[in-house]
Amino acid sequence: MKQSTDVLRKIEIIEEEIFDLKLSLLRKLTPAKKNLLSLKGILEGIDISEEDIEEAQKSLYSKTGI
Repeated sequence: MKQSTDVLRKIEIIEEEIFDLKLSLLRKLTPAKKNLLSLKGILEGIDISEEDIEEAQKSLYSKTGI
């Protein structure tokens, strides 16, 4: 019985280590806030009409039926 308990405890430890490794990897893959690029001003000087907005909305929502 003690062997079964020992094996189960070792499995729990391995699961905890795998979970910690997953978290560590996800933190490395997630972009940091400092790397965000601001798009403010990217459309400066461009005139967007109501027709342009309506056309974009139709394009976006055409597949959803909204």
